[in-house]
Amino acid sequence: MITEFQQKLRERYLAAPVVQAPEPWQPVLDRRTPVGGLLGIGFAVHPDSGHDLVMVVSGDGHGLFDAVTGEKIARDRDPDPDTSTPDASPDLACPGFGPIEGTRVHIAGLFGGGLHSTTPDGWTLDVVSPEWPHDRVILSADGGVHEGPAGGTWWHVLHSEYSELRAAGFSPSGRTLAVATSSDLTLWTRPEPQAP
Repeated sequence: MITEFQQKLRERYLAAPVVQAPEPWQPVLDRRTPVGGLLGIGFAVHPDSGHDLVMVVSGDGHGLFDAVTGEKIARDRDPDPDTSTPDASPDLACPGFGPIEGTRVHIAGLFGGGLHSTTPDGWTLDVVSPEWPHDRVILSADGGVHEGPAGGTWWHVLHSEYSELRAAGFSPSGRTLAVATSSDLTLWTRPEPQAP
């Protein structure tokens, strides 16, 4: 049995439409990049440009995306089977490739792990499931309180009703927001955050 408060919160999430993320967040490309059999994602930093990179681990290999442009900058269709999925390592990491070769990237997704749920300047990301198993990704500027109507200080930015949510969170820099499902990757980017 759920409490009256929980019921009202559930109704609030169910009533919230999917909307664009607020300024300064901007969608990267057309928002959803198809990635069949996606298992998990992790973040790295491009050694030359300083852009956030998103490493995608899928059943078809590994991909590396520039989180500012959405461009796929590297692809490994045949990674070493001993290290191709994060469950092969106690720290849930896979070896980097392309411009991040020689580094290890922590992967969050089907095998566990997690991404940052907050940024240094106060943005928060939550995953709620008022109609389980369909997850909703909530971006907020109110510390995750989600008070008041949607669109004020919190926004329902993605509804995963077509495939399973794998991971959702911010890059360590706080400049990228990523949501990965079993079928696609959605990215938002913003300029360098200001110190709180």
